[in-house]
Amino acid sequence: MKQKLVMVGNGMAGIRTIEEIIEREPDMFEITVIGEEPYPNYNRIMLSNILQKKMTVEETILNDYDWYKEQGITLINDDKVEIINKEEKFVETKKGIKVEYDKLIIATGSTAFMLPIDGVKLDGVIGWRTIKDTEYIIEQAKTHRKAVVIGGGLLGLECARGLIDQGMEVTVVHLGEWLMDMQLDRKAGEMLKADLEKQGMKFKLQGNTQEILGKDRVEAIRLSDGTVIETDLVVMAVGIRPVTKQARAAGLEIGRGIVVDDYMMTSDPDVYAVGECCEHNSKVYGLVAPLYEQGKVLADHITGRETDGYHGSTTFTSLKVSGCDLFSAGKIYEGENIRGIEVFNGVDNVYKKVFVENSKVVGAVLYGDTEEGNRFYNMMKKNDDIEEFTLVSLLHKSGEVDAISVESMSDDETICGCNGISKGQIVQAVHEKGLTTVAEVTQHTKAGGSCGKCKGQIADLLVHTLGDKFSAGGPTGICGCTDLSRDQIVTQIRAKGLKTSKEVRHVLGFNNLGGCPKCRPAINYYLNMCWPHEHEDEKESRYANERYHANIQNDGTFSVIPQMKGGVTNPDQLIRLGEVAKKYNVPLVKVTGSQRIGLYGIKKEDLPKVWADLGMRSASAYGKKTRSVKSCVGKEFCRFGTQYTTKLGIRLESTFEYIDTPHKFKMGVSGCPRSCVESGVKDFGVIGVENGFQIFIGGNGGTEVKAATLLTTVPTEDDVIKLCGAMMQYYRETGIYGERTAPWLERLGFEQVKEVLLDDAKQQELYDRLMEANKARQEEPWKAIIESDQELKKFEVERV
Repeated sequence: MKQKLVMVGNGMAGIRTIEEIIEREPDMFEITVIGEEPYPNYNRIMLSNILQKKMTVEETILNDYDWYKEQGITLINDDKVEIINKEEKFVETKKGIKVEYDKLIIATGSTAFMLPIDGVKLDGVIGWRTIKDTEYIIEQAKTHRKAVVIGGGLLGLECARGLIDQGMEVTVVHLGEWLMDMQLDRKAGEMLKADLEKQGMKFKLQGNTQEILGKDRVEAIRLSDGTVIETDLVVMAVGIRPVTKQARAAGLEIGRGIVVDDYMMTSDPDVYAVGECCEHNSKVYGLVAPLYEQGKVLADHITGRETDGYHGSTTFTSLKVSGCDLFSAGKIYEGENIRGIEVFNGVDNVYKKVFVENSKVVGAVLYGDTEEGNRFYNMMKKNDDIEEFTLVSLLHKSGEVDAISVESMSDDETICGCNGISKGQIVQAVHEKGLTTVAEVTQHTKAGGSCGKCKGQIADLLVHTLGDKFSAGGPTGICGCTDLSRDQIVTQIRAKGLKTSKEVRHVLGFNNLGGCPKCRPAINYYLNMCWPHEHEDEKESRYANERYHANIQNDGTFSVIPQMKGGVTNPDQLIRLGEVAKKYNVPLVKVTGSQRIGLYGIKKEDLPKVWADLGMRSASAYGKKTRSVKSCVGKEFCRFGTQYTTKLGIRLESTFEYIDTPHKFKMGVSGCPRSCVESGVKDFGVIGVENGFQIFIGGNGGTEVKAATLLTTVPTEDDVIKLCGAMMQYYRETGIYGERTAPWLERLGFEQVKEVLLDDAKQQELYDRLMEANKARQEEPWKAIIESDQELKKFEVERV
């Protein structure tokens, strides 16, 4: 017979605990959930997005009513538990509903703390915790213009930004010397204030609110220094208070919250508490990640699984305000044994400070660039020693110190801090369940389902795991970050003179101002194409393979493919390749499909040393750009050959090497119609015939083979070069990033492309534009650039 499990509370912590219990033992309990609000379980973290007009109430729902039915859960909502009788083991609601239990979990959460001052009961004074509060604020903003937010912490600032978006004039009154003083140090707090002031927010720091003025409705507030600030609305965001009234009345032990042990058990062995209402080791947590960790422990314990219990959490914070990227975790103060390492980049307005104790990272504050937040958070959780790390790095060239990437993360590192989901868990789910979108990953693993800050990394991980099978899942735009199409973005880049990816995303109003793995490289490409001389290539927007000049393999090692134009090599190169392969114990040396020699199974940390020892340039084998040209030996050696194809292949590769294109651009040169290099399935294929060279375009190999279409026959190598350049530039200017030439040709129409390319004047113009762009975009792949041990160390260390 099933045990009766009652959950008091229908919020994020409580329902996550229920989900964890069902996942472990779906048939163990008969479950009843009682919630005070007239909604199913929703994401309270996203209330700021409703206020900031980014989401609707419906979009915040985490588990709809159907979910409760599917799980066999009895939901009683829009009602409140008023009595907990632990002797007779039942609860009773305000509406008189009585529910018996064998096990009871209290997850009543918290309420907004209201300052005990005169005027707090006036109309227009509110705390902000629920959908109802949010809807009230939105209604007030329709008829009132001035607002005061008391509290310059995380919640207060998100509310203030939302009030501005609702059209109100907002002043934030904060008791501290700087904003978010519990999560940020002074420098980061001051940077945050400056950025928010640019958005129209006003501040009164070290402001102690003494009184709220008004008759029936708020009219102003008075501070302790006598300052009076007129306002129509006051929102209190000065902290939270655990809801413990019912537990206290039931005789449970109460401190600041409901006191629990390491297994979330209260002073009654059949009653548990989880979330903001409970107190563990004298701490009460108000962030979602610790609450979910508590829920997992409770689920293990109550279903009889072995668990080490809950031992507290390392917390982190991020702000959901556009244009203000910040991350804070752990201890953010300097003391007797805690020292700080800080870097401030005034050019890009980026500040980073890491706090270290006994060679361990114990805290971090990041402002302006939060990409490394997860890395520092993982280092804190894993207690990593940093003795071998370089503490400060300044003015290294792009690529000399590796960018943080999901490829280099170990499987046990956390991707979603809110839900405690690791890289390995996501990759396992992707493979086992066939997931291809961020939304599917969130649905099956919960990663990205709380604050949403990790969705970019989840998308990066999908790109790394799936390659072209990854689906952005966006609406009509180039990705889920925007509804704008490729043509609209390129038009606006040119019309508005946008020169950086950040400018594009901000000026064009992207939903995700940080971009995603679909749009970041795409916008970087469009900027390179539009402004070849003015735009500085953004290496951080490149895929990892392009940054490393090596292809990552399924075991995490890399393949290195040196350049051999036309597949031609010499004894010295072969000797060097052999020596390097022996020196680094390369597991596999193989002739590639593009007639090069590849070294497979190289460790990431050995890549720069391998390139240094080879002394060769990298083949164009990694990115969305012109690839190595495949050719046969042609007339020079082959008895069937009609043209000298090796020489032409080398010329094509030398002329167009490393040029960026919307997708990889492959070329092949065959010496006769036997087409030994499969010219008929290349993006640009050349077949030698008696009277010259047949030109084929739009062929693609791969999972979906598309045969190329015969464009024309030209008499000379010069004609081949010019036509290839014109076709490449036309593809560059009209192609959608990530679109191969076969679908591009189908989209534009073969006759349209043919008309443009075979028009002598247009052909020359396209070729000239490509050659002009090529002057500004010469690739500098890793080669023999490490000349000393000091330079080598720049590659070998990861920055702290």
